[in-house]
Amino acid sequence: MVSGPDLGENINNAAALVKNAVEAGASLVVLPEYWPLISDDERKKLAYRENPGSGPLQDFLAATARRHGIWLAGGAIPITSEIPDKIYSSCLVHDPQGQLSARYDKIHLFDVCVDTDDRESYRESATIAPGTSVVVCRTPFAQIGLSICYDLRFPELYRRMLSEDVGIILVPSAFTATTGKRHWEMLLRARAVENLCFVIAANQGGQNTPNRATWGHSMIIDPWGDILACRDTGPGVVIAELDLARQRQIRESFPALEHPRLLTQTTCNP
Repeated sequence: MVSGPDLGENINNAAALVKNAVEAGASLVVLPEYWPLISDDERKKLAYRENPGSGPLQDFLAATARRHGIWLAGGAIPITSEIPDKIYSSCLVHDPQGQLSARYDKIHLFDVCVDTDDRESYRESATIAPGTSVVVCRTPFAQIGLSICYDLRFPELYRRMLSEDVGIILVPSAFTATTGKRHWEMLLRARAVENLCFVIAANQGGQNTPNRATWGHSMIIDPWGDILACRDTGPGVVIAELDLARQRQIRESFPALEHPRLLTQTTCNP
């Protein structure tokens, strides 16, 4: 998607793209981070926060999953937090009956300057409270590990998921054009290879506002790090078939996940 500051337009675009994905055969659909709204005013999203379990954005996700009979991961939407002036950035997963199956609150917040001249900087912690829990969604076809955008840079998060036998990792994102050009693909492929997982990364991709551009290159990656499908920029659907039986074979023949050795002491020479 290339979401902008018009909430209604973004919802309509999301509905049309989900329909396109279903018509192409998708049974699991992932929306990008910030799909309902991207604005140059970071506080604007606070006006659209919803209490857990109720609100038009949550109703849209539930109804869309139910209408199409799919598993739908809703990128990230603003959910009320305990802090009055902050929200959780939450990925909600609904099952084919429209029931909420899992909720993940983004843990790692994007507080960075992405260029050396301090012309492009972000501080998500000004409006977002960090989540505290690793979340795995159980489905009939695979265990799905949930993450959002900046989480991608923290491999320990995904290793924590492996105790639940995760087979698919979701990374809905609004990765900037500046950082995406350098790091997006390599990080996604690394997470796939080191965890022997499929990675589904739905990214914002275009000029979202006059002052914000996102990298795009939404892609689906297999456990060997091969890119199964990719869309460079612009709104559209990326679709691939995930061979989960083949993934299990890879893990059996290449059992790297069984080989970690954790050292108990680090020595620093004088």
